[in-house]
Amino acid sequence: MKFGIIGAGQIGSTISKKLVENGHEVKIADARGIERLEGKELTGTPVSVEDIIENIDVLIISIPFPALPSIRNVIDKVGDEVVVVDTSNYAPFIRDNKIEEIEDGMVESVWVSNQLGRPIIKAFNNLLTETLDKKGKPEGNQGRIAMAIAGDSQSQKQTIQKIVNEMGFDTVDSGSLSDSWRHQPGTPAYCTELTKEELTNALKYANKEKAPFLRNKVLEKLSALAGYSDKDVVNISREIYNS
Repeated sequence: MKFGIIGAGQIGSTISKKLVENGHEVKIADARGIERLEGKELTGTPVSVEDIIENIDVLIISIPFPALPSIRNVIDKVGDEVVVVDTSNYAPFIRDNKIEEIEDGMVESVWVSNQLGRPIIKAFNNLLTETLDKKGKPEGNQGRIAMAIAGDSQSQKQTIQKIVNEMGFDTVDSGSLSDSWRHQPGTPAYCTELTKEELTNALKYANKEKAPFLRNKVLEKLSALAGYSDKDVVNISREIYNS
């Protein structure tokens, strides 16, 4: 398959690497300009954001929330047949200014879809970069980590499920895009490295109202450490979300 990725940060570049390893054709762009890719070690072909949408089957967007409106003019030119995937998470506690609609309860991915002006699939947002890069296992292996995938098109979700399976992860269909809050930051599905059965249960028991409070509680606990690893993130997330 042919992929375009907007965003060459940790998640975007890791997805590109995994796709290329599995024999897919990948182009990667930075929303701020192709010059931003100079000197970066990337797997995939660097192109401009305008060229990213040409001749692709799937477009993966992995940029911070504040940058999403800046690519609307590009997204408007993407063919209806292209599956558009968003990987990002709202992060007012790290980098993003507060977005009133999300603060008032709008599901993060619904807000993203509104900014982009088209339906999207939500995926790759509930796993850490290291998890995605190093912890995939062949299908059927015991303890295989699972990824949540949400969206309103069953056929598009199935396309992404197949890709994720190739990367070494089970998948759980978390429902419509409006249901994707169940794997937003602050929920038991977020950065906790769960198996398919565990993730299914975590999605079921997520609490939308408590999620922002729990998200901030995890961050506060991590910030109190002298430094922390991805293992710390997983362990503290499990502790807070399951308490």
